This record gives sequence, C-alpha cells and structure tokens, in this order.
Amino acid sequence: MKNKFIITGGTGMVGSAFKRVLPDADYPGRVNFTSDGASFVLSTHLKDKNIIHLAAKVGGVKANTEEVCDFYTENSTLNQRMLSAAHVGKAKKVLSLLSTCVYPDAPYINYPLTEDQLHLGPPHHSNFGYAYAKRMVDVMSRAYRQQYGCNFITAIPNNLYGENDNFDLENSHVIPALIRKVWEAKINKEPSVFCWGDGSPLREFTYSEDIARILLFLMENYDEPEPINIGNTDEYSIKEVVEMICDILGYDGELEWQTDQPSGQHRKPSSNQRLLDLGWRKEDYTPLEEGLKKTCEWFIMKYPNVRGIS
Repeated sequence: MKNKFIITGGTGMVGSAFKRVLPDADYPGRVNFTSDGASFVLSTHLKDKNIIHLAAKVGGVKANTEEVCDFYTENSTLNQRMLSAAHVGKAKKVLSLLSTCVYPDAPYINYPLTEDQLHLGPPHHSNFGYAYAKRMVDVMSRAYRQQYGCNFITAIPNNLYGENDNFDLENSHVIPALIRKVWEAKINKEPSVFCWGDGSPLREFTYSEDIARILLFLMENYDEPEPINIGNTDEYSIKEVVEMICDILGYDGELEWQTDQPSGQHRKPSSNQRLLDLGWRKEDYTPLEEGLKKTCEWFIMKYPNVRGIS
C-alpha cells in the first residue's frame, strides 16, 4: 500500500492511529489549506492517490460555542480547497470524515440517527458552526461527483477518543478532559474532581484505531454518494465514563458536577446498520473500557508532554 494513500490531518488523534495501522501511507506535514496556493501545491501530488481527509479544526462544547465563526470559516475553507485539489490533481478516491454533530436536533429527527435524516433541519446550537462546515463536505462531495464524476465519499463517526488526543481542559472533547482532570487530581492528592454538566447526557464512543480500520475498509468496499455512519453504537452516560476513568487511574475522590457549565445534547444515538451490512462486525469495535485503558496508559506515559498541556 506504500504511497497509494495520503492521509491529511496526520498529526491529530485519528491521523496518529492511522500511522499505527497504515505506517506506509504518505502523511503530509501541517498544510495551511487556507493559503491561496495550498490547493495548487497539493494537487501536484495527488494523481491516482487514495485520500483520507481527516484534517479539521476541532474542539469541545465550550470551544464550539465561543468560536462559532472560526469553526465554520476555517473548516469550510480547508475542506473546499482539499476537494478542489483532489479534483484538479485527479485523485483516485477521497473519503472525508464528518461527525454526528451534522445531524439535526429534535424535533426534526428520529432516533437512532440514520443517514437519510442528515439535511432535515438545523444542527444543535452548541456546535452549529462546525456542524454546518462538515455538512458542506457532504454537499461538495456530491457536487463534484455529479458534475465531474469524482469518487468522493463521506463517513460519519460519533465521539472519538484515543492516544494523541487534545487534553486542553477548555477546548478538548469530554474523554481527554476527564482523563486529565482525574489524573491531575490523583497526583496532586485533591479530594474531588469538578466535571461539567450533571453527568446524565448519553454518548456513543469509538476508539481511534477502530475508525482508522473502518475508513480503510470503506476505501475498499464503499463507493456510494450518501454518507455512512461508522461509529460504535453502545451508549454510556458521562457519569459512567468518568467512573470508568477513575477506576482505571486508581482515583477514589469525589465527583462534583458543575451544572452551570454546558452539557450539550442529552443523547444522539446513531445507527451503523449500513456499515454492518457491508461486512463490518459489531465485535470488531474495541470495548470502551479497553480503549480507555489504552488511552490512559498512553497519557500516563507521555504526561505532561501531550497536546493541550505542553
């Protein structure tokens, strides 16, 4: 497979997982996709290549709420220039990663989330800038396919976690923030950990290496214009997740819930039936406790030299 794959966003969490799963792919360094020459320079290296497009500006609920315009404009520009470069450069196939936040909020949808509900209404207000930018990847991919015959596809994961995540306490996703909070409470001998919200929201979580393997599976087995859900559909409350993390890290202090901080949507379960129909198996997903243990072990080994801290 050497040199047949190009992975954008190779310095991020999922990109790092790809380096473990597919070490012989090409991983461009940080590319400023917002510069005027980015598309042209990139396009000269893409002929007949398979591209898995992971690069994005990402963050948790707080960052998405406070930086709405930045999340929309930076991601929209990045994605438009990436797909333009792939078209001009005659790439063989492009798979772009979306997010379940692209789905509408209630009352426009029914659970579990299925791909045909994607454009039925606006996304949740807590991350609508990022969500609309990701929706436009679906629109652009279909447009390039319809006008130019490009084999551009999209996949929708749910909440991802794993090694090399961003552990910034204000701008990260829930699992890395909780791992850092619990670990620092333990090493500093603090009697309690403060957690945002009330712990009741339910989420589905997928380990980063699982996503890497699924995306490679789709590059071989999926060529349809419609997005496809790819996440593990087991639901856990945030309270259950932080309790697992406390057990793994050996922290026995109290959990104090900050109900004045944002919690996000209460739940947004998704259906991965179309992926299972292609031949992916439910047992191929890493159980949450196992994935959390791997992530915590990596974090302890690297601390404090991890993204969001160092």
